[in-house]
Amino acid sequence: MNKRWAIRERPGNDDVIKLASELGIDTVLSTLLLQRGVKTYDEARYFFRPDLRHLHDPFLMRDMERAIERIEIAIASGEKILIYGDYDVDGTTAVSLVYSFFKKFYYNLEYYIPDRYREGYGISTEGIDYAAANGFSLIIALDCGIKSVDKIAYANTLGVDFIICDHHLPGSELPAAVAVLDPKRSDCDYPYKELSGCGIGFKLVQAYAEKNDIDIGEVTRYLDLVAISIACDIVHITGENRVLAYFGLQKINNDPCIGVKSLMGVSGRTGNYAISDVVFALGPRINAAGRIDDAKHAVELLTACDEETATEKGMLINTKNAERKGHDQNITDEALSMIGNDEVMMGRKSTVVFNENWHKGVIGIVASRLTEKYYRPTVVLTRSNGHVAGSARSVFGYDLYEALYECKDLLIQFGGHKYAAGLTMLPENIEAFTDKFEAVVSATITDEQLVQEIKIDAELELKQIEPKFFRILNQFGPFGPENMAPMFISKGVKVNGYAGLAGEQHLKMSVMQEGSPTFDCIGFGLGNHVAEVSEKKPFDICYTIEENIWRDRRSIQLNIKGIRF
Repeated sequence: MNKRWAIRERPGNDDVIKLASELGIDTVLSTLLLQRGVKTYDEARYFFRPDLRHLHDPFLMRDMERAIERIEIAIASGEKILIYGDYDVDGTTAVSLVYSFFKKFYYNLEYYIPDRYREGYGISTEGIDYAAANGFSLIIALDCGIKSVDKIAYANTLGVDFIICDHHLPGSELPAAVAVLDPKRSDCDYPYKELSGCGIGFKLVQAYAEKNDIDIGEVTRYLDLVAISIACDIVHITGENRVLAYFGLQKINNDPCIGVKSLMGVSGRTGNYAISDVVFALGPRINAAGRIDDAKHAVELLTACDEETATEKGMLINTKNAERKGHDQNITDEALSMIGNDEVMMGRKSTVVFNENWHKGVIGIVASRLTEKYYRPTVVLTRSNGHVAGSARSVFGYDLYEALYECKDLLIQFGGHKYAAGLTMLPENIEAFTDKFEAVVSATITDEQLVQEIKIDAELELKQIEPKFFRILNQFGPFGPENMAPMFISKGVKVNGYAGLAGEQHLKMSVMQEGSPTFDCIGFGLGNHVAEVSEKKPFDICYTIEENIWRDRRSIQLNIKGIRF
């Protein structure tokens, strides 16, 4: 797939030179800081030195005082409390955190994860009925509930109170819960708006700890769970999230909880985790529990108090992940074949594919893979409980949620974000939806949005990549949305030494510029360029810079994202 290279606008030269002088760093590094909104020495110190003291006062969040008071009343009177959360990584880590924290000093507590296939996403009538039938008078809902107006009204008729801890965008009406914690509320003045669902759960227990003189260490011990949620729910890694992710990664790498340690063991990686490692090694395994079987297995793993339970659940989840991979690959192959053999589908600006036998638990992953392949808004549909369920993914800059909103007359329900969503429809509406979705996308998407773009932060000469530069560059992490690993372009490089394949399709080579050292490079999926780069002619590369560890030997490696001749 061809990709557009787009170099970000460079800040004013005077600002670049001034900040570089104040900090004693390279102008390329000061350019990167200014692009991230860091303009002064004090802001740079805050950016480079995350501190738990940078976390905001949890009571700045609207309704936090009411939430804590209701929990205190419940605990004082011995009420049964149900910790309720979604079945994905963010939901299960949130439930694990809040349940583990309160379980240390309160006995009358359980958790509930809705069944992906029977109950669907978010708060369910079945979950409320379970609470009422079993004497739970308070539900703490995590990573869901902000749009469950009807469900909360129903719970109120049964005498079941709700505290909602959500991070999704509210609708026009808030649920009539005891407390609604969501920084995205229009009337909430909380300074940071991009917390994960687990992050909201963290703020809840932080507030309870402060109010009840509980040591902050009893809260920060769960930062590994918060970091996993931040990484896997693809929220911004800026501001407060960056602080939580920074210390959460330290916890993962140095002192993970028993469940996370077991998960790291079965994944085959035991240390030096970055955000990307969490996304690819831990996230899919946690998700697999709910995709293939029951997400309660994930909570049982993450709340385990002994190694025997953690080992058993870790192995079970790893097995489910292997099963998930099989479904994922088979369905992806089938979907690619459907598209590739249909001229009409190939010519569209959107993709909608349906097969009633596909496994609902992996269609979101398949949608991501199809979007990666054809780079256009994509919906993957399958049968579920007499209806048709779907997962949708978008391309950079295109609002998928708005496109689905335009098709709402053909949908039973839908919800999600700008780039990812879920939907349900009647089987007889598939064809009409396919045509209308294509019409909406065609009318609203630009040609540029249909070509994947590589955003390049700065041009760099290879000789500038020396130890001090790399050491400071590493301090820009943790990397993720809104703080991605800096992307560089270097022009006129040549192969110096080896150029060949790693595996079947990856490019491995060594390059240099005049006057520079030679750098090892890896280019995933770029193996088709082996012959061209081997001709010894100069070419341009765009890349990120990373540390490669091989048999205890550490070296700087360029991760090539694109090659231009």
